[in-house]
Amino acid sequence: MPEYPDITVYIEALRRSVQGKTVARIRIAHPFVLRTVEPSLTALHGRVLCDLERIGKRIVFVFAEDYFLVLHLMISGRLQWVAQGRKIPNKGWLAAFDFENGALLLTEFSSQKRASLHLVHGRDALQAFTRGGLEVLEATAAEFRAALQRENHTLKRALTDPRLFSGIGNAYSDEILHRAQLSPFLLTQKLTDEQIARLAEASKTVLTEWVERLRAEAGEGFPARVTAFHEAMAVHGRYGKPCPVCGTAVQRVQYANNEMNYCPRCQTEDRLLADRALSRLLKDDWPRTIEELEERKR
Repeated sequence: MPEYPDITVYIEALRRSVQGKTVARIRIAHPFVLRTVEPSLTALHGRVLCDLERIGKRIVFVFAEDYFLVLHLMISGRLQWVAQGRKIPNKGWLAAFDFENGALLLTEFSSQKRASLHLVHGRDALQAFTRGGLEVLEATAAEFRAALQRENHTLKRALTDPRLFSGIGNAYSDEILHRAQLSPFLLTQKLTDEQIARLAEASKTVLTEWVERLRAEAGEGFPARVTAFHEAMAVHGRYGKPCPVCGTAVQRVQYANNEMNYCPRCQTEDRLLADRALSRLLKDDWPRTIEELEERKR
């Protein structure tokens, strides 16, 4: 799922491409993507796109006279810019926004279609999409602490809760926790002052670094490869590969349709975190430490 760094770079590219341009028409290839009926999308035809904003992981297209088109890319939704005169692909797109200088395509190459569009009128209507999470890069140390310890959760859950923190998901929470050298399973209300300070600093540093990295990759063009898996990431999506800090093999905990990645040496004092399915299956044979795991491999 595109998170804060990806959404930020998308918005910057959209500002270069379509801000100030007039929408000729909007075409919907799959009706499920549009989740509102009133006002009709035809209300945007002939309107100027005035600005772009972000609410959490959502992109908000701001049109004249307080019309707002709210896009949530979910897991597999992506944006593609097709310059004027180029052919639009026949398959893969959910919606096309035709501007005077080209077309913006919403694509989703997945069997589970989850991306969504909502058109609302009036800024007050945007409150329905606001989850209340803290904007980490704008927060003070006290605000970060208050959000983190508002409820007692594991660090992984707290960082990915949109009611607590805005724009952080599975990928960047892994990277933040690795940078802070903290276990994903630590409870928020049991953290020391030093650990909270470390986490706050890591959160700002990781998000800032990845915005800059993705911005450099996109250049003046449109982001071509938006993914949760980057070779430059320290742990996310890098199960079995060496930690860039200590060289220990990155481990994972699988749950539902996701997995959490971490370094046992840097983050959990050499302890392996229990994978719900695998540890239950292996029971007493489940290795408790990285040393036990390496010994069994030998």
